Amino acid sequence: MNIPKDLKYTEEHEWVKVSGDTATIGITDFAQGELGDIVYVEVDTVGDELEKGDVLGIIEAVKTTSDMYTPVSGEVLEVNPEITEEDGDNPALINEDPYGNGWIAKIKISDESELDDLLSAEAYEELVS
Repeated sequence: MNIPKDLKYTEEHEWVKVSGDTATIGITDFAQGELGDIVYVEVDTVGDELEKGDVLGIIEAVKTTSDMYTPVSGEVLEVNPEITEEDGDNPALINEDPYGNGWIAKIKISDESELDDLLSAEAYEELVS
């Protein structure tokens, strides 16, 4: 299982990559493996101010549908156009490359102290092993 060391993680299996005041968010390799083949992603919160733990969107797989939660508070800036139905319609990118081309959304972080609550790669690895 791939758990990049340069990312932060949540107990709900989202990952966060911080660049300045922007957080790129996706689901982990573990999560995409548990979900199975992802067939649909819906994030209709672009422009919304969300609080940490709010529902960011939904991920539908062959096996199940799952909510995705925002790991930090802030404004949803964009959704990956490659994975959504309106644009690229290739949600399988999340299965193929969960930490790269399969990113889901970007959020402008409003409270950087919330990053301290996220898990390190080592702590996340302990959680899923």
